[in-house]
Amino acid sequence: MKNVGRWAAVMPVAMASLGCQMAHAQSSVTLYGVVDESVRYLTNVNKAGDSSIGLGFGGLTQSRWGMKGVEDLGGGWSTFFKLENRFNINNGQSDPTLPFFNEAQVGVRSNAFGQVILGRQYNLMIEGVTAGGYGSNWWIPYDFSFQPEVTMTGGIWTSNQVQYQARFNGFSFAAGYAFGGNAGNSYGSQIGAAAAYGPAGGPFTVGGAYQESKDSVNGAAAQAWTFGGSYTWNLTRFSVGYIVNQNDAGFSNFANGPFSAPVLAALKYTDFARRRMIMGGITQQVGNTWHFAANIWRTLQDGKTAKQDGSAWQYQLVVDYNLSRRTDVYLEGDYAQYRGDLIGAQLQGINGIGLAQKSTQLGLMAGLRHQF
Repeated sequence: MKNVGRWAAVMPVAMASLGCQMAHAQSSVTLYGVVDESVRYLTNVNKAGDSSIGLGFGGLTQSRWGMKGVEDLGGGWSTFFKLENRFNINNGQSDPTLPFFNEAQVGVRSNAFGQVILGRQYNLMIEGVTAGGYGSNWWIPYDFSFQPEVTMTGGIWTSNQVQYQARFNGFSFAAGYAFGGNAGNSYGSQIGAAAAYGPAGGPFTVGGAYQESKDSVNGAAAQAWTFGGSYTWNLTRFSVGYIVNQNDAGFSNFANGPFSAPVLAALKYTDFARRRMIMGGITQQVGNTWHFAANIWRTLQDGKTAKQDGSAWQYQLVVDYNLSRRTDVYLEGDYAQYRGDLIGAQLQGINGIGLAQKSTQLGLMAGLRHQF
């Protein structure tokens, strides 16, 4: 009975102490998103050379909504999560080519040691391009209807991934591994790393990344690497980057990525042994309301056979005006010249795909975007 009495006296004190510790832990959940719609005109959308005009699946950005949250654990540590859905604003449906929650991740973060993220998230190639600062139209959220480097980076996202990220004195580093899920082998896995340097408030950033994906059926490798940088002078930003894709002969399917085997075949992703892209852009900001951008991409393809060789020149002009802090309107024009096997290949980006059916293609777009 003495022990029971002693515990009865101690328990309220312990509970009060625990309550005080829990009171110090702070958590928050944020609903966020982008709603972007455009009217787009596009030439050579079929083999007859016909043009089309209408509402797109989105605009310069794919529409999305999501939830993200963070909980402070104390001592500079916190946990966080993110869930994000992509949808086609012209019909209100979730993007049928992507999972309902296209990003789904949970992680733990330390102010001193970096963070670990688990789940479906950006791949290491995109981490390298964004950290290096040489992606096109940097002020617009990622995933455009016309952004050729997206295809070269492997479609932005990878499932079943564990990624570590750290930042220190202007340096940023990321390393990741995606599990293939096959017993007895590493088929379907992906490994990569990205690094960048850009002093806080400084005029330049440089970065790069390497990534290797294993075929989900036979283990054949698809390798990709990139490097580049940007320099800002006053309100003018210059950027340049280089990306290489290299496929083994047997590579045709990567289940952890955004493209199934039939889609990879339709996009002629399996036709090349090597593909190289050099890209560059100039962005001019005027005050806090205007952005003007000019971008260019040059792609060369070494096919698995001589008939599959190809090349492309692609050009883009963008004018963007902020009506408010969260709402902007824009005009965009793009023109592409395709040669050889690159005709029909997807080099426009992920959203609002317009596969070229002739050797040239012209696109014009006017849109309205709101961020919340």
